[in-house]
Amino acid sequence: MTHKLYEKYDYVHEGHPVMVDRYTKGARINHWIGAVSMILLALTGLMMYWPPLFPLSNLIGGGQVVRTIHPYIGVVMVISFAGLFFRFWRLNIWENSDLKWIVDIKDVLEGDEERLPMIGKYNFGQKCIFWSMSIGLIILIVSGFMVWQAYFAPFVPIEWQRYALLTHSLVAACIIAVWIFHVYAGYWVAGSIGAMIKGKISGGFAWAHHRKWYIALLRANRIKDR
Repeated sequence: MTHKLYEKYDYVHEGHPVMVDRYTKGARINHWIGAVSMILLALTGLMMYWPPLFPLSNLIGGGQVVRTIHPYIGVVMVISFAGLFFRFWRLNIWENSDLKWIVDIKDVLEGDEERLPMIGKYNFGQKCIFWSMSIGLIILIVSGFMVWQAYFAPFVPIEWQRYALLTHSLVAACIIAVWIFHVYAGYWVAGSIGAMIKGKISGGFAWAHHRKWYIALLRANRIKDR
């Protein structure tokens, strides 16, 4: 049975330097489909809601085209994220060490993580992003369906549609903010973006940032030659 701290795909590869599996090829493809979808959703959504950006809609056929493709992109986004959710949700469950991590967030920002408790595959910040995206996307897909004129809106009272549209807009703004923070954090922590591109991190990175997960792999003897 797979240990709760890691996936069955996670291995440590001996060599100089030691490398550790972080994300499979399937997970990375899933992530980048979601990332591209997120960018397209943000752009098309802002074209419809923010007049200064509306002229950009002419690049892809006009406002009607933007309004038509936006919900379809949203479906792609939700499906891609669902694949990540069912794969990673167990690794994003709250642990006691998360409280210590957020209380001592100053040490995290200063890069002094030796003072913090050992962290599993995901830290508290990553878990917050994961659950914010999960809950936010559920709200977006439900509210989006309620105002999707081509299929579902005719069955939804107009009053509900108004509330749904307002909710959709506010939550979308929050999701965009979370996404921007996610991108910045990935850039700020050297090696994070490389992990989502190549699928591996160095043993040093794993020891510094996700020691509990790394030690679990070593104790389970999940070691392979390159």
